[in-house]
Amino acid sequence: MDADAVVIALKSRTVPAADAVDASLRALARLRAAGAEQIYFKYCSTFDSTPAGNIGPVTEALMDALGTGFTIATPAFPDNGRTVFKGHLFVGDVLLSESGMRHHPLTPMTDPDLVSVLGAQTTRAVGLIDHTVVGRDAEAVRARIDELREQGVGIAIADAVSNDDLLRLGAAVQGMPLVTAGSGLAIGLPANWGFTPSGAAARLPPPSGHQAVISGSVSAATHQQVLEFLRGGRPAFRVDPLRVAAGEDVAGQALAFAEPRLADGPVLFYSTEPPEAVRTVQSRLGAAEAGELVERTLARVAQGLVERGVRQVVVAGGETSGAVVRALGITGLRIGPQIDPGVPWCAAALPGGDTLRLPGGDTLHIALKSGNFGGPGFFTDSFALLGPDRETS
Repeated sequence: MDADAVVIALKSRTVPAADAVDASLRALARLRAAGAEQIYFKYCSTFDSTPAGNIGPVTEALMDALGTGFTIATPAFPDNGRTVFKGHLFVGDVLLSESGMRHHPLTPMTDPDLVSVLGAQTTRAVGLIDHTVVGRDAEAVRARIDELREQGVGIAIADAVSNDDLLRLGAAVQGMPLVTAGSGLAIGLPANWGFTPSGAAARLPPPSGHQAVISGSVSAATHQQVLEFLRGGRPAFRVDPLRVAAGEDVAGQALAFAEPRLADGPVLFYSTEPPEAVRTVQSRLGAAEAGELVERTLARVAQGLVERGVRQVVVAGGETSGAVVRALGITGLRIGPQIDPGVPWCAAALPGGDTLRLPGGDTLHIALKSGNFGGPGFFTDSFALLGPDRETS
């Protein structure tokens, strides 16, 4: 395979643990067949999961398949305010349990002690590589790993409060068959393979076409982004899951709303609501059913928008992003410039790996945003970065 690294995106965060394990093992088989030498199991920087998984079960299944008795786990992403100290996860200045993640409708996080959280999901012993070790150097981390192995520990939560910590951890896991982490640890791995940063790697084809935002996330950060967009007086259509459940063609209504407005700038389509409103809907429809209704509807909206000339799309929410990617038939992404930490613009690809070319030779630019990422002005800032007529570089 002509690639230095391959990413396979799975919808495995909230499905039954057995399904998440099966999908992950199939992805592992594909990666190993392609020659992958180190496997990176990436999860959310808020470590969101349930007591049954899916982080623990997937980690153990991958360890078994790879024949490895030890790996690390760290969701730290300091550039986005996710830090781990003494095994506890912080979101900004507060513990995970005091952040908006405590209200997540599918994976509420009420325990910031990651050793405890992961220990409830695994059969292996879970230990800690704390900051007194990580803050020293990679050799100290490797020595601590050896100690934990001797103690029978199979998975170790690793502290990280800065990018320097991630760089030391990255050096320490060189040669480890399996690494599990949020996306933050990835900054510490390229040097192990002799790679150096290059601005040319983020260059995308020039943007064109209409602009739209599709938001299915219920996170506090995305809720603020929706409010900021609305305060700016920009056009927005709210997707109400109760109306969808009642049989209304909400996707059709949304597209009819969009048609006369797309030429004037970005249009927002959102189901994002405050936690209390989300709980009300879930109490009537069920959490899983409400989420699926919204995802299907927003995916149909995305299809219709592209048919109507939208070529720049911001999608907010992990599950929503997965639904939109599947609906549009996207099989790969060429990663471009970063909008905010952890969120880049991308050029979509079709089977065969070619940049997705639409009628007129246009490229579909898409940004897939974790619900918790980005500042209040993220939606409008995104399009300003991409620019109307210039090549990104």
